Amino acid sequence: MPKRDPGPSVKDPDLYEKLRDEGDSKEKAARIANAAAGSSRSSVGRKGGKAGDYEDWTVERLRKRAAEIGIEGRSSMRKAELVRALRSH
Repeated sequence: MPKRDPGPSVKDPDLYEKLRDEGDSKEKAARIANAAAGSSRSSVGRKGGKAGDYEDWTVERLRKRAAEIGIEGRSSMRKAELVRALRSH
């Protein structure tokens, strides 16, 4: 399979390719690859954990986060749908 060209904005193309092969979206793979390029790869996974579980969030907060990352159809989604969309994005 030919390699995908992630474009000049992706700072770690090898990690981007690995994440895309694992099924991550283009946006998510680029975010992770760029975060890893700015620090060590092992520290990228340790940065999270401050937001808590999406199940603990209110629907209003979930919709706001969905809007920040550009999830379409968020205004008509129920809480479980918003959580699933945010996790898969």
